[in-house]
Amino acid sequence: MLLKINIRRFGPFHTLLDIGRMRALLRRSEMGMVIAGAIVGVISGLAVTGMSLVSRAMHRLIFGISDVERLSSSQIDDKFLLLTAPVCGGILLGLLLFILAKTRKKPMVDPIEANALHGGRLSLTDSILVAVQNLISNGFGASVGLEAGYTQLAAGLASKLGLKLQLRRSDLRVLVGCGAAGAIAAAFNAPLTGAFYAFELIIGTYTIVSLTPVVVSALVATQIARLLAGSDFLIDVGEFGSVMPADYVPALLLGAVCAGVGILIMQGVASIEELARRSSIATPLRPALGGIVVGLLALITPQILSAGHGALHLNLGRDLAIPVLLGLLLLKALASAISIGSGFRGGLFFASLFMGALLGKLFAYSAPYFAHATLTPVIYAVVGMSSLAVAVIGGPLTMTFLALEITGDFPITALVLAAVITSSLVVRSTFGYSFATWRFHLRGESIRSAHDVGWIRNLTVGRLMRADVKTAKAGLSIEEFKERFPIGSAQRVVLVDDTGKYSGLVLVPDIYANLTDTDDTGEDLSEFIRYKNDFLQPQMNAKQAAAIFDKTESEALAVVNNLIERKVVGQLSEAYTLRRYSEELDRRRREISGEI
Repeated sequence: MLLKINIRRFGPFHTLLDIGRMRALLRRSEMGMVIAGAIVGVISGLAVTGMSLVSRAMHRLIFGISDVERLSSSQIDDKFLLLTAPVCGGILLGLLLFILAKTRKKPMVDPIEANALHGGRLSLTDSILVAVQNLISNGFGASVGLEAGYTQLAAGLASKLGLKLQLRRSDLRVLVGCGAAGAIAAAFNAPLTGAFYAFELIIGTYTIVSLTPVVVSALVATQIARLLAGSDFLIDVGEFGSVMPADYVPALLLGAVCAGVGILIMQGVASIEELARRSSIATPLRPALGGIVVGLLALITPQILSAGHGALHLNLGRDLAIPVLLGLLLLKALASAISIGSGFRGGLFFASLFMGALLGKLFAYSAPYFAHATLTPVIYAVVGMSSLAVAVIGGPLTMTFLALEITGDFPITALVLAAVITSSLVVRSTFGYSFATWRFHLRGESIRSAHDVGWIRNLTVGRLMRADVKTAKAGLSIEEFKERFPIGSAQRVVLVDDTGKYSGLVLVPDIYANLTDTDDTGEDLSEFIRYKNDFLQPQMNAKQAAAIFDKTESEALAVVNNLIERKVVGQLSEAYTLRRYSEELDRRRREISGEI
């Protein structure tokens, strides 16, 4: 009995000791992060497989398809079911949104935003809720993929693990990237695609330090998914000879065309969301109304339902007329825009692959007009897939490696690389956003990628300023000012009016350098007051403060509480701001390079 008591007493101590050892290993050795990446890979593979199995089960249960069928390639004769299933999903999702609106006030953060602004901190509860909403949307046939739920859930679990281990900011961001890498790798059976998805879209940079844990996570997640599900996402491009130099001309043009279509799709989704916001329709009711439209489109063709895995493979090997391809492309684009714009949860990752394949096959009809071009429609489809996905999602190398891993053909990969670079360049030059960052822009956020800018926002004027400010009434005479502030007592004094509102700054040396009149009696400070309308606010970050210093050419400025009251709460110098900003920049550089 005594032995049992001792075990119970010291059991938690040993657990804490193990956590402490693991934390020390992660901080001191790259091998620790590799182990953590492998653990996250296992978690990601399990999460993706679980969500995929649940989605397939929902499709079988709701639409009555067989175990081997994909929803978007199935022949569903029950038209009433096609119409009502998305509506029922919208009602269920609307009910969940209504409950969440009452219980959770903070907006949900996705992995890109978490790594850009919050140092990799993600709410696991929110991540689970996003995954559930994504499953409801996809399971009832809304035209969205599961990739958003995959990455959200895997990254949320990775962030939770990192927070439990009290990882440093840079390590936590890498671990979130490991989660996203494992999710995409497991979803497409493509470890290179998953790894570069993390580097380009979730972490925002590539370093030697982050390479190993991210790649290990992607590899482990892929093996877990293969072991549990065993399905591969592969495309047989058939025999086509060799890629000729002349083939690059139509590929580059296709990349530019995909860029334009991608921009139209993103703007279409934003327009529908804006239309829904401006309407008087309550948010919980919008998914059901969107479900009606999706159901009506499904009556035309079930291929617009869900992500489109089955429809993609169904159409790759078939010879379809231009009107059929164009009609299917427009229907899928409209269904996806309506689904996301009306409030269904999901992303455009796989939808953009499907639409890109359709666009590539459409473009193949123009191939005879290109002299000496030898590409087949299937190859144009692969090029279109990657190019449109880059336009919408971003990540040129991600989509290039996806083409390599699903075709296994290096010459085609070189062709895809040229096309995706063209697509990416056109989008960046003319639009400037991917789908995720475009939605951030619409919310008022300024982030363009997952690069860590959160530390800049945390380095605020309120944290940097000095609160011990010397103040004086603006109506003081020069004589009174000299009595209160002898030379050498202060460098500058903040002036306030009778109500305590900021009136400007006075440099003490300027007062004593005034030799125009030896009698200061009765003279006021008006001619010495500077920066009457130039000041800082506590919520400004160091970068914004530095810009104001540069504009006003001042060495220091007062800090006021807000633009209306203008109560003086502190003072900040340019030299200290730049020094702290430089120190933080150097710290982030050393974290990225692995020096600390």
